[in-house]
Amino acid sequence: MLQQPQPVEIRFLDHSTPPHVATLVAQASIAALAMNVFLPSLPSMAAYFDTDYAVMQLSVSLYLLVNAVLQIAIGAISDRFGRRPVMLGALVVFIIATIGTLLATSAAMFLFFRMMQAVVVTGIVISRASIRDVMGEAEAASRIGYVTMGMAMVPMIAPAIGGLLDEAFGWQGSFALMLVAGIGVLALSWRDMGETKSDLGGSSGIFTGLPELIRARRFWGYCATATLASGAFFAYLGGAPFVGSEVFGLSPAQLGLFFGAPALGYAAGNFLAGRYAARLGINRMILLGCITGFGGMALLALLYLAGFLSALVFFGCFIFTGLGNGMLLPPATSGMMSVRPHLAGTASGLGGAIIIGGGAGLSALAGALLTVETGASPLIWLMVMTTGLAIAPLFYVLHRERQIGA
Repeated sequence: MLQQPQPVEIRFLDHSTPPHVATLVAQASIAALAMNVFLPSLPSMAAYFDTDYAVMQLSVSLYLLVNAVLQIAIGAISDRFGRRPVMLGALVVFIIATIGTLLATSAAMFLFFRMMQAVVVTGIVISRASIRDVMGEAEAASRIGYVTMGMAMVPMIAPAIGGLLDEAFGWQGSFALMLVAGIGVLALSWRDMGETKSDLGGSSGIFTGLPELIRARRFWGYCATATLASGAFFAYLGGAPFVGSEVFGLSPAQLGLFFGAPALGYAAGNFLAGRYAARLGINRMILLGCITGFGGMALLALLYLAGFLSALVFFGCFIFTGLGNGMLLPPATSGMMSVRPHLAGTASGLGGAIIIGGGAGLSALAGALLTVETGASPLIWLMVMTTGLAIAPLFYVLHRERQIGA
């Protein structure tokens, strides 16, 4: 049996104890805020820097690439040097980078500082690892579910806020908001975040634990399930805007209204994971999430074959995808970190990088497959395939646990 951490007392605004859940939500949420709050400003930013829209779009794609790479390094570094110094240092770099974006005089300079901003993904990696440091597997899944539920609200409202700030202050308004948020989260983390990693230091290299984690087959099982399930959502991000505008003829305002449907399901799924993961166990929670996500896509495929496809049906069924992802990702993340608890940071970073990388690939595939002639069909079947395949790695995890008696 895996050794579980002993319960510890957590006091808010006391950096001698582990961070409060509010601090963890703030750390994870600022990473989500930096991801998409400025998206409505991309056209005005292209005009401001006198460059093509495609160049400014690199502030999204390159950011995701750097984000994925950094997650691996951040997790391993925090396993060696601790969660608190890595989190505080990352926030300082983020603040400096955000000031750089505001002072940038060219698109190249802006993109350089935008890539520096990707260090804020530390908030997601460290918040998860800090939870697993002080909690058992099932309890960690519940706490991660609550943290993710809080974080999930940011992508739902951030673009709307960014649009209002753009109208009032120009594109700089969104980055000024990031700056204020960064300073606020740094102050909160300094005051509240105690160190949760007990076995620091040593003479070994920072990445020496990576081979041990890579050899852990249950880690890959949890990671594959999370990657396929979340990859279905990334495919939605890559293909749904085309389907909404070109297949259903939705206006931008209508598309924005429909497009947020999965986020509602995701927040609800996070709540269910937080509420029931400790009671049901992480593997049952993951299985329920997989079945829910696949059920929604299977229903969509059946309605499509029966000729009942409409914008309401198409986007409505994706609520189940969001719900399933919200249910399974927190316990799957906890499972990845629980396979080798002393490498929780490395597991959080490597797993996050693989999930983002795999999801980005499926997003690009969805965009490449869709044409006016194909309609929504390629996206529907891609989603059915990925949500269905997500169940298989979990059964391997269960088989492996029976073998080792975990």
